[in-house]
Amino acid sequence: MDHIYDMIIVGGGPGGYTAALYAARAGMKTALIEKLSAGGQMALTEQIDNYPGFEEGIEGYALGFKMQQQAERFGAETLYSEVTGLQLKEAIKTVQTADGSYQAKTVVLATGANPRPLGVAGEQACLGRGIHYCASCDGMFYKDKTVMVVGGGNTAAADALLLSRLCRKVILVHRRDTLRATKLYHSSPEQAENVEFRWNSAVDALRFDEEAFRGVALKNLQTGEVTNVDCDGVFVAIGRNPATELVQGQLELDPSGYVLADETCRTNLPGVFAVGDVRSKALRQVITAAADGAVAAFYAEEYLAERME
Repeated sequence: MDHIYDMIIVGGGPGGYTAALYAARAGMKTALIEKLSAGGQMALTEQIDNYPGFEEGIEGYALGFKMQQQAERFGAETLYSEVTGLQLKEAIKTVQTADGSYQAKTVVLATGANPRPLGVAGEQACLGRGIHYCASCDGMFYKDKTVMVVGGGNTAAADALLLSRLCRKVILVHRRDTLRATKLYHSSPEQAENVEFRWNSAVDALRFDEEAFRGVALKNLQTGEVTNVDCDGVFVAIGRNPATELVQGQLELDPSGYVLADETCRTNLPGVFAVGDVRSKALRQVITAAADGAVAAFYAEEYLAERME
């Protein structure tokens, strides 16, 4: 039993490292497995201004590193490897990695969700420098500028409305001739005077050089005509892909593929918790992921205590 952890966390984003911090401080033998570096998607964000405690903001990678150091200060271990399999239905769970297998009494899934990309050339090169996937995270960088939102669902409509309050002009691009957003979201951007709609259109190419992001080439899907549109930044809101491949057939998922876990972060399997962007929830932000991590550790500690009675 000396080699069985009380908790293994899969994923080193803010939810994962907060769970590690709270679990380790509670005296639980804790390991976190991360395949790249601390921070997860947060580490790709150039500047985070909406996480409390940093009045001048903080770079995402730096915040992730601070979270890692804080958790490790209380004894949490960080194991760098890629998780290749999970066996979660037994009392002792098994986490298989590229470097071997580990066992734990509880598992916290903190694998996140990846933004669905546009799929055009240069997108990765412009990440954080013209291309963004979170309006509430990065919108402030475009105050009084012209931006584009790509998408037609609730997120795209909400992003357009949020950005319309910050930016001089918002161009909303959608593949169809009407938004897919629900009426509540649909009507709001239409009422904003500085929101322009480009229907039946898609981004055909990105226009940028070494000095700056210049805009996009938009293709009209009905006529095939391609038009250059100038803008300072593009916010992509065409969906996200939750990283739940490892738990297919074990954990209950919602229709969009996110793990069904309530506000205790418990899943349908005893001793298994889901935190952060991989969990079915209303708001996906750094602070809500961190809150999930604290909650999961609390209920994991309670679960272990009940098993010892």
